[in-house]
Amino acid sequence: MEGPLIWNSERQRTAIGRVGLSAPARQAVTDLQLGSGTSVLDYGCGRGADVKALRQLGLDVVGWDPAHHPGGHLKPADIVLLTYVVNVIEDPTERRGTLRNAWDNTRTALVVSARLRWERNQIKGREYGDGILTSRNTFQHLFAAGELRDYVEDVTGVRCVPSAPGIVYAFRDDEARLRYLARRITPDVKWLTSEDAATAIAVIVDYLEHRGRLPRLEEMPQQVIALLGHLRPPELNRLAHQAADPLKVEEAAKRSALDTLLFLALELFHGRGPASSLPLSVQLDIRAFFTSYAEACKRADRLLLKLRDDAYVRRAMTGSVAGKFTPTALYVHRRALHRIPVVLRLYEHCASIAVGRPAEWTVAKLRHQGRGVSWLDYPDFDTDPHPRLVSSYTVDLQTLKSSFLSYADSHNRPLLHRKHEFLVPDDPDVPKYRRLTDAEERAGLYEHPHLIGTEEGWERELYRCGRSLRGHRLIRRPDNQGSVDSETD
Repeated sequence: MEGPLIWNSERQRTAIGRVGLSAPARQAVTDLQLGSGTSVLDYGCGRGADVKALRQLGLDVVGWDPAHHPGGHLKPADIVLLTYVVNVIEDPTERRGTLRNAWDNTRTALVVSARLRWERNQIKGREYGDGILTSRNTFQHLFAAGELRDYVEDVTGVRCVPSAPGIVYAFRDDEARLRYLARRITPDVKWLTSEDAATAIAVIVDYLEHRGRLPRLEEMPQQVIALLGHLRPPELNRLAHQAADPLKVEEAAKRSALDTLLFLALELFHGRGPASSLPLSVQLDIRAFFTSYAEACKRADRLLLKLRDDAYVRRAMTGSVAGKFTPTALYVHRRALHRIPVVLRLYEHCASIAVGRPAEWTVAKLRHQGRGVSWLDYPDFDTDPHPRLVSSYTVDLQTLKSSFLSYADSHNRPLLHRKHEFLVPDDPDVPKYRRLTDAEERAGLYEHPHLIGTEEGWERELYRCGRSLRGHRLIRRPDNQGSVDSETD
């Protein structure tokens, strides 16, 4: 994108003013753990809103844009953002060249975002080339979610990972990509503050009870190393195991082993490399919980094969401690997702690796008739006794086609009942939700389940039964004297 440009569309008009970070930039900050010392290039920065917001976070960021910031410094950076740029270029050759230029300036990871096909009804215009020439004389090439990943892989020549619908990461080396994938499955440990040797040992015990193994020196914060550097490894091992709860350590080891299998199963999609190519934490988990890397890979491969077995998947769903099982699918809340069987976690992760998991979602729906995952957004799940569906993002794993539905403007949205069934039994909110469900059952509100799946039908049933809701309490409608009786206290 150097030198004078001749455009057939007014692409500079696609740059919008914004307060705060764009969705792709916000996703990158969270996923790639951008911090002080990370250099960022916003390639095609528009009016520069992301540049300003990222600088406020303490990042070393510069922006360049052929229309709004042509004098910006175009130099390589650790992270390069190409935010809604490739979709506004009407010339396919120039589009690829722009992506290539952005990649050439990338040292660690390139973040590419584009508008997707489900947004077509929001754009007024006529077909032009491989896109739409809008009524504002701007151009939009709308991508399918999987198409964007394939496009970036073709231009960059590296394996890419969709982070969210319409957002793809391309990593310069496999080490960075594998670290990112590992964090998606097992988030980094949050180390507690240590002030002396005693608290430092307590921190090691906390790690042991959460990971199922002791940390290696390379995994410890410098503060902990300084406080415990006088202890030999056997002595530290003895002190930590004496103080740790053995049941917690055993459960953590099982959980870490399953997380490792999940990681290795997903990595097979990209061609599994040698053990030395894996992140250090994964290598150490393999040594701690498996006899060898080969054994761990064989078990991961068997896990993948089980994902194809309809009967096995169905049994896993019926036996899951978390989630609501229906004749067609298992529905599970996002904070209970880590408690479902590992084959079902693999199921959901495969869908997210294929097209990206949306940033906003509340309940995952895993079909057992066919293979498909939907991420459903109920933003008021915790406060609304019967939360309304705002959006649904679905991927069919057989065709890799995705679709998006918004219910934001609907006057009769789908809603949820029996909220406790989407969670694990030991979730702290379950007793409150279960009391409400019991009261609604006693009142006869579930006698006609085919009528209560939407707002209007539910309101009619509440009226028929003479009930209303006050928070998570079911109450009788006021009688002539104005009295109100609670049925859930």
